[in-house]
Amino acid sequence: MDLFLPESGLVIWMLIAFVIVLVILAKAGWPMIMGAVEKRNAHISDSLLAAEEANNALAGIEQKRQETMAAAQAEQIKIMKESQDLKNQLIEEAKTQARQEAEKIVADARLKIEKEQAEAMANIKNEVIALSVDIAEKLLQRELSDKQSQNAYIEQLLKNNQPRIEA
Repeated sequence: MDLFLPESGLVIWMLIAFVIVLVILAKAGWPMIMGAVEKRNAHISDSLLAAEEANNALAGIEQKRQETMAAAQAEQIKIMKESQDLKNQLIEEAKTQARQEAEKIVADARLKIEKEQAEAMANIKNEVIALSVDIAEKLLQRELSDKQSQNAYIEQLLKNNQPRIEA
């Protein structure tokens, strides 16, 4: 049992050594340990603040990115609408121009037809006049004794010199 019961002198010297170590630690060790812990705590707090600021900055950047994307999409829609309007305008202009060209061609064709029709009528009149003059000339050259022979001769000349009119 002597092992479990220490001598009183040993206990006193151990107690004095413990108090000296405790005083030295209280004067030198604890302030250093507490300073290191406080320094570590301040570093962690600063890191958390920096991380929060970085998250706020990232959120601001994300918001700016979304605003920029929205503006770009709005600009894209505007450009697409303008190009669609321009396309429609060009199509309408082309249709109008084609209509005007077609009307001009039709008007020119009508004028040409009317001119050719007038020329044909003039040619027919000239032929009728020439034919009438020929008939009259032949009538005057021939000696006409009676009315019946005149009529027969005129009918014969008309049958022989009848102009052909094609539609």
